[in-house]
Amino acid sequence: MDWVREFYSRSGSWWGRAEARVTDRDRRRVNLLREHGVPDGRILELGSGYGTTAVATAQAGFEVTAVEVSDRADFTSGLARDVTPGILTVHKADFYAIELDGPFDAVCYWNGFGVGSDADQRRLLDRIASRWLRPGGVALVDVFHPFVWASWAGDEEHRLPNPTAGYDYELRERIQFDPVTCTAIDTWWEPATADRAITQSLRCYTPADLMLLLGGTGLTLTAIVVGEKTSTVTSHPGLVGLLREEFEYLAILHRTTDGGP
Repeated sequence: MDWVREFYSRSGSWWGRAEARVTDRDRRRVNLLREHGVPDGRILELGSGYGTTAVATAQAGFEVTAVEVSDRADFTSGLARDVTPGILTVHKADFYAIELDGPFDAVCYWNGFGVGSDADQRRLLDRIASRWLRPGGVALVDVFHPFVWASWAGDEEHRLPNPTAGYDYELRERIQFDPVTCTAIDTWWEPATADRAITQSLRCYTPADLMLLLGGTGLTLTAIVVGEKTSTVTSHPGLVGLLREEFEYLAILHRTTDGGP
């Protein structure tokens, strides 16, 4: 996973001026915490990126610890000027290596799960259950779904600069999909320096794949949120149609008694 720090640091330098701001998406994520049983308390956010959701969560009164390995973390302090001092802590670090002062009432991983191999995901899930999440706590994890990513295989995009909106760079993107490993391969480059292309590899999981991955980790899938709709694992009307439209779903995971201390 050596590519992770470089990919998100360089892409953050391309998009940060436009995207390092709190939006309705961040506030919707705060609402999702409350909807799934976390009205207050300590929150751990993994892969926090620019810190927009971490800041929105802290502004809503939660005590937030955010971890981000890339230079995107450098944007967070500027966004947090209106956050009560001491309520938001940001670590520029690798969440596979960092030691944190837990437990937390909820662990969130927005738009990032799937980096690395199945073994890497299980190692992370084990850390969530055994080191960070309190008994009875909940993890909210965005999971990339293969249906849409596979449909995008071979697509290329040419994105022109839009300085008014904060996008200062001309960029190209190519998406590929490996059907054997169920991995989306997303490559970006500036046309003038195509030899410096950067690529992210994202392992995709259907809900059934995710349940298999969770076995023995101490976490159980209890619900799935796709768009604005929540389905439980025993009742999922309309879920197939929704998964054909969205490139990710939100997995609601609860810590069970068969894992962790």
